[in-house]
Parts: sequence; C-alpha cells; structure tokens
Amino acid sequence: MVNLFLWILYLATLYAFLPGLISRTFGYRVFKRGRVDKEIALTFDDGPDSVYTPLLLDLLARHKAKATFFVVGSHALGQEDILVRMKAEGHVIGIHNYVHKSNWLMRPRAVQRQIEATNDIIEKATGKRSIYYRPPWGIVNVFDFAKAGYLHIILWSAMFSDWKRSVGSEKLKKRMMKRLKPGEVLLLHDCGRTFGADPEAPENMLIALESYLEEGSKLGYRFVGIDEMIKLTETARVLHTSIWKKSLISLWLMWEKAYHVMFRLKQVGESAPTFYYRVTKYNGEPIDLEEGSRVVKGDHVAELHLDNKMLSGIAMQAKTPLAAGIKMLREIEHALPQLADQLAEDSEAKDIKAVYGVTMIHRGADRLGFEIFHLPEGWFARSTRVYLKILMSVLTNKPRTLKKKQSQNREAFSPRMLLMPASTIRRYATSKLTMLQEDTERLSNAVERTIGAATDDAAQLGTKTTAI
Repeated sequence: MVNLFLWILYLATLYAFLPGLISRTFGYRVFKRGRVDKEIALTFDDGPDSVYTPLLLDLLARHKAKATFFVVGSHALGQEDILVRMKAEGHVIGIHNYVHKSNWLMRPRAVQRQIEATNDIIEKATGKRSIYYRPPWGIVNVFDFAKAGYLHIILWSAMFSDWKRSVGSEKLKKRMMKRLKPGEVLLLHDCGRTFGADPEAPENMLIALESYLEEGSKLGYRFVGIDEMIKLTETARVLHTSIWKKSLISLWLMWEKAYHVMFRLKQVGESAPTFYYRVTKYNGEPIDLEEGSRVVKGDHVAELHLDNKMLSGIAMQAKTPLAAGIKMLREIEHALPQLADQLAEDSEAKDIKAVYGVTMIHRGADRLGFEIFHLPEGWFARSTRVYLKILMSVLTNKPRTLKKKQSQNREAFSPRMLLMPASTIRRYATSKLTMLQEDTERLSNAVERTIGAATDDAAQLGTKTTAI
C-alpha cells in the first residue's frame, strides 16, 4: 500500500507539480511578463458574465484601453454576442477551458477536449480560433507544454484576490497601484460564478480598475492586448542584445583576428570581405568529385573561412538561422568571382585541387558549384559540431517561438564539408575575364565603326570639294 501511494505521488509530481513549479518560477514555455517601455496588459478570467462583462467593456472603451479575455466555454455558450463585441472593440479572446476545472484533475485528452470545445465557441462567434490559453488557476501539466507549439500559454505577473468580495475596492485599488509598471500582465476577474469566487466581487474590481486606468493614462501608459505585448517583447529581445552577448562577440572577433595572423590567412578583397583563405594540404579521407577529379591526403586545397564580423551582422538582423543562411549564401555568390580572380593571381594556389571549407551554412551551396559531404565521424567531426553550434548561438538571435521550427530543420544546420573543384572555381574567374574581353571587343568594334564612318564622310567631302 505504501509503495502504491509513493508511485501515485511520484507520477503526480512529474505530471503536474514540477511542470507547474517550473513554469511559475522560471517562465518556462509560458508568457508572464513583458519587456516594454510604457505598456501594460490587462487580462480577465472566468467570463463572460451577462452583467459585469458589458460594464467592463464600457469602462475599457471610455479609456481607450485594450484587454485580453480568457473565457470559460460554458459561460460563453449562449452569450456569443459578448464575444462578438469583444472582437469588434479590438480585444483579444483566449481560452480558459470549457469548465473551470484544474488541469491537474484531468487526463491530457480531457484537457484537449476542454480547449477545443471552447475554441469552437470562439470561432463560431468571431470567425477565428484563438491561439492563447490560460489554464484555470494557472496550473499546467506536463502535456500542456506539448500543446505550446500552437497555443501560447499565458500566466501573469500580478494578481490581487479580486474574486473575494471581502477585499473591497479600496484595498484592491492600493494593491493594483503598486503594480502600475511597464510590462505587467495583470490577472483580474469579470465573473464571480466559479468555485471559490463571490458572485458580486467583480463590482469591486470595476471600481478599482477605473482608478487604475485613470492614473495609468496620466502617467502615459498604454493598455494593450496580450498579442501586442508579446510582439513588443520579442522585438525588444532582438534589438537589445545583452551586454554579455556583445562582450562574447567582441572576444570572438578578437580571437578571429589572432587566428588570421597565426595561420596567415589571406583576405579576399580590400574592404568588407566575405572570405579569408589559406593554401594548405588536405588531411582527410579521399573524396571523388563529380567532374572526375579526386582529392586525396596531401593535395593542396584553398581552405575557406567566412568573415565572422560580416556573419555576425547578418545574423543579428535575421529572425532565424535559416534566414541568416540564405543571406550568407547570397554574399558568397557575389564574392566567388573575386575569390577566383585572387586565386588565379596567387602563385601558391596554382596547383590546388579544390576549394574546401566546413560550415553549418550549406543549404543551397550545391547551386553555386560546391559539392556537399558529411564529415567523417571522429574527434574532428565532434569538435567541429560543438564549435559551430556555439558560434551560431553566439552570433544569432533565436526567438523562443521559433524553437519548434528550428528543431524540425536540425539536419539543415549540422556541419558539412564543402568542396568546389579547381576547374569550377576557375570558371568564375573565366566568366569575369570573358565579360571584360567582350566589353573590350564591343568597344573596339564601336571605335572601328566610328573611324569607318568618319572615313566615308571624309571621302564624300573630298568628292564634293573637287566638284566645286
């Protein structure tokens, strides 16, 4: 019996207690506070209520404030006109289960049915399904995290026990005024018809909220929906890189300069380079290239290195590593003719078999003439993976909402070995020289035509002069 009790306690801890503790304490996979300058998010649970929700909407309209309503499906059923008004007045509608019941007390499938039933009512009333979810009492279970891919779980930064009538409007107002700060996500209730709440409690909330809105407006605060709060927060995360990260990037770039000096890397171009390279001996396994040549140990290759300063600039502006990779490939495409010309003039590179590099940015490289190979398993492959992953994490910004997409594209961002046969890179130079030759030939032809026309004119002039 004791063992059975311990197993039940163990499973309950894994299913509900630990996920709830982690999400509340660390904000894991939930949104609970914004990173903004002058915005506050008002959120209301348990409605709609036929009496208090319309009064609340009137109050918000008077102060031009937007809010987020997490509705209980059974309360919304039959009051769809209130949902229609919420949407028409620019508010956000979220899901708060079909009945106000803790997710700890329901199996995953039951929770899913609660969410979907409520979302069906929201869609029928507004024509759009909600992507925002607040579990009753903010209690999540381990399976709620699995649904975070399409639902944003919204908690709060401040709540005030406004569901109790005994708190009173004055005490409630004082509590709320202490949280008149940017980024706050306030939890309030527009309905008192749930377990543990007092039916008349929203009356106190409306009185306290009016004072809060008046004071907030005087101080220049904006009251926004949770969608805008999330968007502003994500933008702030991208734009305001931490001091630690900036310092780390500076150290990385200093190390790159030292590496260039130690290994005598040559810059491609005079300013804003895309590549550096060095001529070295290939030390890997033999590789057969498509055009018939073979690279074996001891062959000379031009080892390419991307400019990390340029990569950092691209990555900081890109929303995802994939976008950074696409931009980087375009830069490489533009720089290849310059590389080819420099290799053609470099006496050390006259007998190279291929251009060689290892990178995580390899999707689409085959279109430029590179051949893509897996790294042979071993210490070099393992250390390269670690190095490049650290580099990408340091140089790129990764919004949390994109993590699922990134995990699906993990294969696209694993290190690969790129080789371009010497004959292919030379064609980049040949095409450039050919263009110059064609331009010269066109100019020469134009000059000849001009001289010919002038000669004809002179001959005609001579004839006319003789006749005169």
